[in-house]
Amino acid sequence: MTRHAGEASTPAVLDAVSKQIIEQLQEDGRRSYAAIAKAVGLSEAAVRQRVARLTESGVMQIVAVTDPMTLGFARQALVGLKVEGDLSMVAEKLAAVPEIDYVVITAGSFDIVVECVAEDDAHLLRLLNDAIRAVPGVRTTETLVYLKLAKQTYTWGTR
Repeated sequence: MTRHAGEASTPAVLDAVSKQIIEQLQEDGRRSYAAIAKAVGLSEAAVRQRVARLTESGVMQIVAVTDPMTLGFARQALVGLKVEGDLSMVAEKLAAVPEIDYVVITAGSFDIVVECVAEDDAHLLRLLNDAIRAVPGVRTTETLVYLKLAKQTYTWGTR
């Protein structure tokens, strides 16, 4: 889900059936409306309408999650940034960088953490130097290069 710096996220009020629909799609985003309808006890049309409302409201999105390595992005990294000034403005500028797929304003050692994908080390160096460190307000960065992705999941449920 794409969020922008400064946007408040308030928990959505979902009934049990909408939560079940989300969990069905978290398990398999290609699951048919008919299969979901059978699992949750609604008609296929009702499931289609609920999915449309959930996506239009920004509660969820249905996307293809890829392995960046198989698509030619041999380098992934998590970059911790210490920032001076307006965190939201820095986060917004970082969010506009295509290679950055995750931007979080944090508390603790870093003010902002970003995840980025690059084709190789030279691309990562250009990204760090020309796109991340060049943003006004960025004081320092610490780059954690991914050696192996051991787990990535989006099936945490709806509580």
